[in-house]
Amino acid sequence: MPHWLKPLVLPVALIVLFEAWARATDLQSDSLAPPSAIGRALIEALGSGELWIATRDTLASTLAGLLIGSAIGLMLGIALGLSSGFNRLMDVTIEAIRPIPSIALLPIALIAFGFGYRMEIVIVAFACIWPMLILSRAAIGGIEPRLLEVARLLRLTSADRVRKIVIPAALPRIFVAFRLAAGIALIVAVTCEIAINPIGLGASIMAAQQALRADLMLAYLIWIGAIGFALNAGLLLAQNSLFGRAALAEIAR
Repeated sequence: MPHWLKPLVLPVALIVLFEAWARATDLQSDSLAPPSAIGRALIEALGSGELWIATRDTLASTLAGLLIGSAIGLMLGIALGLSSGFNRLMDVTIEAIRPIPSIALLPIALIAFGFGYRMEIVIVAFACIWPMLILSRAAIGGIEPRLLEVARLLRLTSADRVRKIVIPAALPRIFVAFRLAAGIALIVAVTCEIAINPIGLGASIMAAQQALRADLMLAYLIWIGAIGFALNAGLLLAQNSLFGRAALAEIAR
């Protein structure tokens, strides 16, 4: 058996067993559906175009929030990693704000921005700041001190030191942080839509649940899982292509 098929054995076996059990028991449920019914519902949603529209809305908020939050987190992480004084000054503030669940900000964001993309992007960006900040700060702190000494000897400006020394040296770990933030961004976006925002895949899940369409609801869940898998696989491929063994070493840490 090819090695790439082995991870599929268990999921396929579970699907076959569940399908057999559903048919044997004549499953009637508002929360479960046979895999065959879920597959039909997924094909139906793809054909109608509803799934593509919901996917577009969710990915737009996810990617915009991811980019904004990651940029803010990276800039703060670099500043904190390079300046021990600034790090000590901001430590209590960061540790007080970081544990706040991003979803807890929904009432404030709703008042400030109303329903729609802007509210969701703000919530996703807030959630993405912290993994980028914490891991980029740690990456900057782990840079070989001799590299920074070389930058001082060359009398590089602060901007040149960050651009030519700091970011290239820390980039493998920063990219790992970006992968982590991407997964968080998708989770938070869908959660925001389920909780309050009437757009995207989360809202579609709630609409299917209210219509007692368990097959369609589970089809949307599977589609979200497939999007998350594809997003991580794409970033992992880019990471391995760009950094090779350096990326694997950072993950092992």
